Amino acid sequence: MCAQFDLEERTALFGEEVIRFCKLLSQDLISRPLILQLLRSATSIGANYMEANGASSPKDFKNKIFICKKEAQETKHWLRMLKTANPLKEKEIAVLWKEAQEFTLIFNKIVITLNSKQ
Repeated sequence: MCAQFDLEERTALFGEEVIRFCKLLSQDLISRPLILQLLRSATSIGANYMEANGASSPKDFKNKIFICKKEAQETKHWLRMLKTANPLKEKEIAVLWKEAQEFTLIFNKIVITLNSKQ
């Protein structure tokens, strides 16, 4: 999907991919709220990672990274719901879900590493 080792860029590109994807979806009574929730959580991953990089303390950094993990997990949930609402978009959703899962694993590893240093 994007640069594997620049997490700041990778999270930003993911948010942009989700924006582009959501613009292609038809919005109805069911899909509109799901799209809005997905946009919030998916773009929040990168925003919180940017905040983590500018954290005022190690505790603040850890908290922001934990939020990144939570937002990635939430993104997976909304993608699952959108797959049900838009079964014809299953392949595109699977690609986005995989990236959100990778973010979940990456941020979880960072949290575990930070906890082990305490």
